[in-house]
Order: sequence, then C-alpha cells, then structure tokens
Amino acid sequence: MKKILTLGASTSKNSINKQLAYWAANQIENVQIQLLDLNEFDLPLYSVDNEKRLGEQEACQIFLDKIRTSDGIIISMAEHNGSYTAAFKNILDWTTRIEKNLWHGKPMLILATSPGARGAYTVLKSAALSFPHFGANVIETFSLPSFYENFKDDKILDEGLKRDLLSKIEKFKDSI
Repeated sequence: MKKILTLGASTSKNSINKQLAYWAANQIENVQIQLLDLNEFDLPLYSVDNEKRLGEQEACQIFLDKIRTSDGIIISMAEHNGSYTAAFKNILDWTTRIEKNLWHGKPMLILATSPGARGAYTVLKSAALSFPHFGANVIETFSLPSFYENFKDDKILDEGLKRDLLSKIEKFKDSI
C-alpha cells in the first residue's frame, strides 16, 4: 500500500492548511495517510551559531525519515506576510543542513489556502519554485481562495474549484 505524507505548513491547532492537505489525501483510495504536525518538531530557531552549539537536531532526522519512507507528499502552505510560516521555514533550514535533497524526488502536490481571496497564492508560487532545489518532484499546485466560504463540513463547496483540485489529485495519484 502506498504511503502519502500530508503536512499543513502551520503550527495552528486548527490549521486550515492541515485540513485541506488531509482532505486531498483522503480523495485517494487505497493509500496509507500519515499526517504530520509541525508542533511535533520542536526546534530552536535556526542560526549558524545554534547549529555549531547544538549540532544536528534529532527532530530533523525524524522528519527526514518520514519523508524517505513516503511514496508521495501533499503539503498545504500557510502564508504569513506573503511567505512561509516561521515554523516551516525553521524546519526547512535545520533539515536541509543535514540533507539538501530534503524531498528525495518524491512526487509532491503543493496546496495553499487562506481566509483571503488570494488563497495564499504568493507562498504557493514561492514553494513551487524553491522546492525543486531541495529535491521535490512537483506534480501539481493548487490554491483554494477564501477557505471559510469554500470549505465547509469537510468538503469544497465551489464545484469548479473542486473539479480542478480533484483533477490535480488524480495526476498526483498517477505519479506515485
């Protein structure tokens, strides 16, 4: 059975990005879904000085192992001021010091959502451009605008958006 790793790139307990990533993974039949929570990876703020003082962080090795053992990754990017959340950027910085090929060529579906009309589009595009430098095989991207108007009761309400995302999930599924 194929294993899909899902991650909402936020530390919010009620992360809308975690909800979207998990929903997308659940649209694929006969897979094992592993939902990662950034709160499980408690790391000091990355700096060269902290790296020298503290060394390699065990949490990053666990994160890497989870990526290595997956067959595909669905990540939904939360956006803080047009960029990655601090927690996501921090784990990215620490982990790529251990292994620059962080994503190991795994097929990846990158999603993003926000309460606003742009649906975290800026961070989505940033991730789609930068992740291949860290070994990502980006299959598709999708932004869900206005989360609270378009996602209720664990479903996407707008049929056009839903069709679009389902077609991208299908391409992702075919790649794993």
